Amino acid sequence: MSTEVRVPTLGESVTEATVATWFKKPGDSVAVDEMLCELETDKVTVEVPSPVAGTMGEIVAAEGETVGVDALLAMISEGAAAPAPAKAAAPAAPAETGGESIDVMVPTLGESVTEATVSTWFKQVGDTVAQDEMLCELETDKVSVEVPAPAAGTLTSILAQEGDTVEAAGKLAVLSTGAGAAAPAPAAAPAPAAAPAPAAAPSSGKDVEDAPSAKKLMAEKGVSAAQVSGTGRDGRIMKEDVQKAIAAGTQAAAAAPAAATATPRAPVAADDAAREERVKMTRLRQTIARRLKDSQNTAAMLTTYNEVDMSATMALRKEYKDLFEKKHGVRLGFMSFFTKACCHALKEVPEVNAEIDGTDIVYKNFVHMGIAAGTPTGLVVPVIRDADAMSFAEIEKAIAEKGARARDGKLSMAEMQGGTFTISNGGVYGSLLSSPILNPPQSGILGMHKIQDRPVVVGGEIVIRPMMYLALSYDHRIVDGKGAVTFLVRVKEALEDPRRLLMDL
Repeated sequence: MSTEVRVPTLGESVTEATVATWFKKPGDSVAVDEMLCELETDKVTVEVPSPVAGTMGEIVAAEGETVGVDALLAMISEGAAAPAPAKAAAPAAPAETGGESIDVMVPTLGESVTEATVSTWFKQVGDTVAQDEMLCELETDKVSVEVPAPAAGTLTSILAQEGDTVEAAGKLAVLSTGAGAAAPAPAAAPAPAAAPAPAAAPSSGKDVEDAPSAKKLMAEKGVSAAQVSGTGRDGRIMKEDVQKAIAAGTQAAAAAPAAATATPRAPVAADDAAREERVKMTRLRQTIARRLKDSQNTAAMLTTYNEVDMSATMALRKEYKDLFEKKHGVRLGFMSFFTKACCHALKEVPEVNAEIDGTDIVYKNFVHMGIAAGTPTGLVVPVIRDADAMSFAEIEKAIAEKGARARDGKLSMAEMQGGTFTISNGGVYGSLLSSPILNPPQSGILGMHKIQDRPVVVGGEIVIRPMMYLALSYDHRIVDGKGAVTFLVRVKEALEDPRRLLMDL
């Protein structure tokens, strides 16, 4: 029986790739999930695993060819001899105990995420584990990923220690289903150390064909092959290798100026230093810092303010909250009112819901609402998709569910991607006024604040009303002042008279 190997999904807006390297040739035995070839897109390198165990058959797309999504790459003939490569790492186990060695691999981390840090191992070498029992936790730029045991057995070796950085589809550990599986650990451990050896040899060989995109980039940037260390098969230079070499050269050139411009840490007395604690920033915190700074550096960010009398919204909520919770099984909060008000305003001022792509403006005829949520590890922004088509109850349920998953670190990458506008509620922490920072590539973010009784003039008289300051930060490259102010006024009007939302006014 033959199985087709096809081009996998390459990512949003990516329709084709170049076949960079074949790791197998016709006649080779392959195991399930063993890497067959490497595809190169304009953004990332994609590895293609074998869907079945068997023997490599015809290769349809040769190295250097351009292929589209779902195009046929090769054929595999399923056979019994193929699993041999998977057991090569620990041959002693099956021979002595009848068990089977199973690799614990890094799971799919999400679109555009290529590496993670091993944060915690819940098991030690020699421990017995059940199938799907959590072995370790990985930390990516945005979320924590738990790695379950692929089968019941004994943990025979840990290849990536806590604090190590691992790549997507990398090997974390080895399990054995045999009773005496702990013994192979010393034999398995040297395997990762031996893996880099082939990469060193190609430096002396000149007959290795580099990736087409790599050669093009080297020509454009004036970089010679001698300046680049290839990480592809047999030392083949990939596009990412050229980019790393260019970045390394840039960093080296900028090292002296950077050291001069960076604010040095003030001298600390010895007795004070002894009482300090230095903790490495988590990947999530580093990403938050980088993205927020990138947002400031890229967008022409401006903030406009207004205030809203929350009397009508609070009265409506008070009147119906018990009936609402009884019918829908979820509490009626203020976030559904603000989400509805923003969706209503975004229809009138669509540029606040748009984004810039090069020299184009991309208008979104839908609202994927990001709701910023503080968690013990940092700020995350889960996205409620098609919020403009949801009812108050559906919005409240989605916010409650996403918020709970965010606090537990269970959000997936997909749940935090694709947002078109964001709401950030600093009022829950007591903030009276702030200027939120854009969540790129979005062009607008609404900042909510604390509801506070203040004296205001209504009908010529001074009265006490529950007031809230609203802040809209927007990208002035795409949103003009008129549009920003109009958006904020429409949100204010909808909250001060929620009936307008029902009448689409």
